[in-house]
Amino acid sequence: MPKKIDPALHDRAVRLVREHRSEYPSLTAASAAVARQIGVGHEAVRRWVLQADIDDGTRDGVTSVDHAEIKRLKAENTRLREDVAVLRTATSFFVGELDPRNR
Repeated sequence: MPKKIDPALHDRAVRLVREHRSEYPSLTAASAAVARQIGVGHEAVRRWVLQADIDDGTRDGVTSVDHAEIKRLKAENTRLREDVAVLRTATSFFVGELDPRNR
């Protein structure tokens, strides 16, 4: 399982990359420098910055809020499909029990 990162550390990393982005030739280089300072993976920091840009509206993509909503709806959809399957099975069982030809 991925380890949980403190949200304050996450926000600090994003802030540092944004403040020092102009000092580096690329976002990846800035992310790597900040990642070394705070002790996390450089790719994680780079993804955090990209997601923060999406959430702020400066980059196209699915926002964190939309992603959470999609995840919730997919889980609900799965649960409802399972409920329907159980109800179909129960219905076919009870229809067979009520059929007079089976007596």
